[in-house]
Amino acid sequence: MSRPKVVAIIQARMESNRLPGKVLLDLGGKTILDWVVQRVARARRVDQTIVATSTSPEDDAIADFCAERGYAFVRGDLHDVLDRYMQAANKTNADVIIRITGDCPLIDPDMISDNLNTFLTTLPPLDFAANRLPGDRTIPIGLDAEFCTREALETAWQEATEPPQREHVMPFFYENPERFRILHIKSDPNYGHLRWTLDTKEDYILLQKIVSSFDRDDFSWKDVLELLRENPQLSEINAGVPHKSQHDFEINQP
Repeated sequence: MSRPKVVAIIQARMESNRLPGKVLLDLGGKTILDWVVQRVARARRVDQTIVATSTSPEDDAIADFCAERGYAFVRGDLHDVLDRYMQAANKTNADVIIRITGDCPLIDPDMISDNLNTFLTTLPPLDFAANRLPGDRTIPIGLDAEFCTREALETAWQEATEPPQREHVMPFFYENPERFRILHIKSDPNYGHLRWTLDTKEDYILLQKIVSSFDRDDFSWKDVLELLRENPQLSEINAGVPHKSQHDFEINQP
């Protein structure tokens, strides 16, 4: 059997209710989107990364940025993100898709690699896996990844009709567990109370302090955990930011 092609699809848009333009903000000399693309690309067994943005005029900035950087990208409907994922999967001939959002600059290559290995080696074979599900989180917000096969993605693309299923890409799987082989990859101990994503000014301040504490860009999520253990006041910076409910989907469209 041939080795499946694994493609990480990173969704990104300029629109944001709480922090517009966040994916192109500077963080330690690179944009947020640079951090995400480059860190995801370091994951083992990820063959290609591609950015999925929209055809909205304000997302011309993301398309231009990707073109300048040499990042592969596709453009599609602003709200039908599932269709954008299908476009990206078709463009790259993906067999396995990893869903990543463009507002998670601390996304961890080793965690992606470990989760991907679990997805690829579990028997009987899986259709979908995630390292968090709505209402059940054991990893810091900002390390989220979802995995599915090309066949499963096509099924969702063809059959999903509800707006949240189209905008949030993967709900069709865990809303129909009787139809798919699904695995929730959990962390022990539970770090679900930590918030390392970018959605507010407070989040941005925390991320700046974290990044400035390292003299390299390949620090791991465990390095960040150690930093926060040694400096517990840092976690207080965005502790008051309300987490989105499961109905808002914590792994959201940035």
